[in-house]
Amino acid sequence: MHTSTDPERTTKKHKSMRIIALDPHQPEQDFPHLDNALRDPNGLLAVGGCLSRTRLLNAYRQGIFPWYNPDEPILWWSPNPRLILFPDQLIISRSLKKTLRQNTFVVTFDQAFKEVITACADLRKESTGTWITPDINQAYTELHKAGYAHSAEAWLNGQLVGGLYGVALGQVFFGESMFHTTTDASKVVFAHLVEQLKRWGYQLIDCQVHTTHLASFGAINCPRTEFRHLLNQYCELAPSPSAWHSI
Repeated sequence: MHTSTDPERTTKKHKSMRIIALDPHQPEQDFPHLDNALRDPNGLLAVGGCLSRTRLLNAYRQGIFPWYNPDEPILWWSPNPRLILFPDQLIISRSLKKTLRQNTFVVTFDQAFKEVITACADLRKESTGTWITPDINQAYTELHKAGYAHSAEAWLNGQLVGGLYGVALGQVFFGESMFHTTTDASKVVFAHLVEQLKRWGYQLIDCQVHTTHLASFGAINCPRTEFRHLLNQYCELAPSPSAWHSI
């Protein structure tokens, strides 16, 4: 899951390497085998294609996600290792527990998806630039309308001050990006989301690449082969029927 301080990608090297180019007119085209992903930059698997629902869902099901700069073609990644969090292994620091007890923020789910993804993009434009291009924004908004992409929001005095979004398949939630404009807002919304996912029967949260921030919540590195095994195990299992509805 990308934060406002995303690790910098080393994407310039891909231009000199042989990478499979996907056909933008064939969204059902297979991705290359994950063993073909590059080691440097870590996990780069393919280039091109499209951001259709079919292509995106096929990618997530295999542990692949798009991540690219505005001046680049679509780049598809499957890094090794993969940062994951098992919901029942969530770690909440003493200071965050104190913040949660204060009930400073109102946390909601799927109430402001468009605003959350736009806020994630805007914060990056102000810092190091954004990978959430208009095409990415539109593609994930369409996934949200189709019931696959979801958001969690933190509100303070009626204002959106933090949030995150991702994709849900079976009992797996694939985190994509988060933002905050008020201290602890993203931490609170993440903690609430993990607890809610646990109640809904989710077994795995994909955090994509290692960050100290996510590791502090209990996220661990997982070999790509083991991650694929977990996806095969949990993506085909349905969460609670109340998931994303009983909120």
